[in-house]
Amino acid sequence: MYLATSFQTLAGKGRHDDHDCVTHESDDVQILQVDEVEPVEVVPGIVGRRLPATERARGWMYDFAPGTEWPEVDVHDGEERYYVVSGEFIDRGHRLGPGSYVVFAPGSTHRPRTETGARMIGISIVAR
Repeated sequence: MYLATSFQTLAGKGRHDDHDCVTHESDDVQILQVDEVEPVEVVPGIVGRRLPATERARGWMYDFAPGTEWPEVDVHDGEERYYVVSGEFIDRGHRLGPGSYVVFAPGSTHRPRTETGARMIGISIVAR
């Protein structure tokens, strides 16, 4: 399934130390500027950035160009949360502008799209 592959490629597993832009003040904190993380094209018009992860959660950010839609239905093994940073997403019939925070339960599905272009930042909770 393409979507699962793209999330695994971006999110990976375990703690990530492969970001040149991550600052480690100590073993219990990682700090980075998300725009400095190397973007990966998911499909034309959608790029993602893998953010530091732990064994319990994976962080990510996606930028959608105007008129794009996630390539297929996203199925969640664990809980997923995202925050709309800019633009507007249309997801499960809702128009979600900046400041919208969405929480999907394990087993839920969705397929976000945008007419305007948009950025989301999110966390996927690893299913146990």
